[in-house]
Amino acid sequence: MKKIIFRLFSSLTFCFLTLFSTYTFAQQAIRDSSSVVDSIKTILPDSLKKMEFLKLDTLTYRFIGDGNFTRGNVNRSLMVLRAEIIATGPVISIASNPRFTYGKQNGILAERDSYVDLFLDVFKKRKTYVFALGNLETSNLRGITLRVLAGAGIGYRVLNSSKNRLVLTNAIVHESTNFRELPTIGIQRNSFRVKGRHSFAKDRFRINHITYVQPAITDISNLRWNTVVSLEFPVNKWVVLRTSFENSYESVVEAARKRDDSRITFGISIGNKQ
Repeated sequence: MKKIIFRLFSSLTFCFLTLFSTYTFAQQAIRDSSSVVDSIKTILPDSLKKMEFLKLDTLTYRFIGDGNFTRGNVNRSLMVLRAEIIATGPVISIASNPRFTYGKQNGILAERDSYVDLFLDVFKKRKTYVFALGNLETSNLRGITLRVLAGAGIGYRVLNSSKNRLVLTNAIVHESTNFRELPTIGIQRNSFRVKGRHSFAKDRFRINHITYVQPAITDISNLRWNTVVSLEFPVNKWVVLRTSFENSYESVVEAARKRDDSRITFGISIGNKQ
């Protein structure tokens, strides 16, 4: 398990360094371009288009800490650390949303779950765009030693204003899950996602939400979903107070484990991503 978690966070570190180095390289290229304006004129149009396609010139990020604690007849502690990192350019966008959850109840380990994903969006600024995705996941709560998922799909922007953003996506993915007790399950799923952000009272508070519904293509009874709804109160440009409700469901679980999990957490986020 430690080796798996180490590999997950090594992958996350590699993804973040790649995003950061690509962004730095793009910024350096922009600065250097001012001194070689005449030479740029000699570049073929196809070369210019290729450079524009690969350019990443904006980096947004925020780091989030959530949790809850109770003491008394039931001693419960839960900590959720996550990040949202996006590097964007004129054509492509690369995003990662890593998460680590750790919790105990009456001194017994409940959650020690790790998750890291990577999204590559093409033409994200258009109303309709395409994307590829992949993620790795482990879960002590559900007895999953490693889950790997990869696929591709299409997205559609329903709303895109300063007050309201709503995006619908649909993808076909392949999923492989290694359980502690059950045999490894490999399956193809349809992954439908609804993601939105809604601002109220001149951005004094806002609602963020994301929902995945993922039925298996060959067996619709094999179903997974996950939804997170967050109520956020911006303190300033960088700091946001928040509370979140999360619900997840998996129809295929090990014996003595429940299919449905819900939790409410309170926390703070810091970063330049609004």
